[in-house]
Amino acid sequence: MNRLLIAGAAALALTGCARAESDEAFGERVRAYLLEHPEVIQEAVERLQAKQQASAQANAQAAIAKHRQALERDPRDFVANPGGRITVVEFFDYNCGYCKAIAPEVTKLIAEHPDVRFVFKEFPIFGASSNTAAEVALSAQVKPRSLEFYKAAMTTKPLDEAAIDRLLRGMGIDPVAARRNGDSAAVQQQIRDVKALAGEIGLEGTPAFIVGDTLIPGADLDALKAAINVAKGGAPG
Repeated sequence: MNRLLIAGAAALALTGCARAESDEAFGERVRAYLLEHPEVIQEAVERLQAKQQASAQANAQAAIAKHRQALERDPRDFVANPGGRITVVEFFDYNCGYCKAIAPEVTKLIAEHPDVRFVFKEFPIFGASSNTAAEVALSAQVKPRSLEFYKAAMTTKPLDEAAIDRLLRGMGIDPVAARRNGDSAAVQQQIRDVKALAGEIGLEGTPAFIVGDTLIPGADLDALKAAINVAKGGAPG
């Protein structure tokens, strides 16, 4: 559909008397021009994508500003470096390959930047075991040791139901108790609230980071570091 619109736009630019032509003749002129200049389509597609990305970023910034309190200061979330003056929010899933790939860098940033708060948003989107991992992570048994669980879960492949229980036992936590508490109404409501918040911001996958007004979709470590540097008053590079 986009290509048809682009083709039409290109043809209109070629002639001011297109309406006087028959549909067949007009179509042949468009086809001939695009066959001779296929780069026009590529250029138009790239411009359209850039425009869509800019629009999505603007919409996300408005949503971030609107939901700032829920993003950064929800008392239910696990926060590393809670005394930090700058906040990074991460939406993640324990079974997301990209989340697992960037997790060591996240924990490294936590250690290297004690002045940066890292807010973890449990956003399970990869099925049953992702739901279970998020639930037990928010349980009363695991929450005091959230970073320990995060590190262990992110290095476990596959993170299935049996692996979750093994991780909990390795931490000296009763899996039955953690699962029971994770199934509580409060935990379930928190997960629903995070999913609704992600929808408001327009997140389509994990991981996603938010630093100030900047949304960083995907495991883009360079962009994340740059946003933290800017938030601290430095240059993007």
